[in-house]
Amino acid sequence: MIAETERLILREMTPDDAPFAFELNSNPEVLMYTGDDPFDSVEQARAFLENYSDYQRNGFGRWGVVLKETGKLIGWCGLKRDRETLEVDLGYRFFQESWNKGFATEASVACLEIGASEFGLERIIARARKENPASYRVMEKLGFSFEKEYLEDDETWVLYAIILSK
Repeated sequence: MIAETERLILREMTPDDAPFAFELNSNPEVLMYTGDDPFDSVEQARAFLENYSDYQRNGFGRWGVVLKETGKLIGWCGLKRDRETLEVDLGYRFFQESWNKGFATEASVACLEIGASEFGLERIIARARKENPASYRVMEKLGFSFEKEYLEDDETWVLYAIILSK
């Protein structure tokens, strides 16, 4: 277990989570604003998780979010270091039945606390497609500030950032 909040547990994902990862990343509504391609199979999701090295390389990554009430994985949330820019990005992705319930905000607060206290991060960014205002409303609730719009793969994205106190 990485963190516990009032309603959630954040934990590392393992290859055993492949069915969850496949289902989440095969849902067109979930992927609508991500720019990611869906997994072709549970086996492809398993291979991705088997080779996911962020936990070992950085000490953090995208963590599975478990709803305490049911013990079910409802999404993921976590930090990711960009290998080129070295910036750390906060990201989250949840099944639709978990949207608009405050889970992204609750899990993200825990991630930001971990980023500051355990990893000494001073600045974290977050990105969203411009057409996804629900995502950047979460960023604003968390205290992120708008920095810029930019184009990537012919899509307009927004970039937000937060400065963390140590």
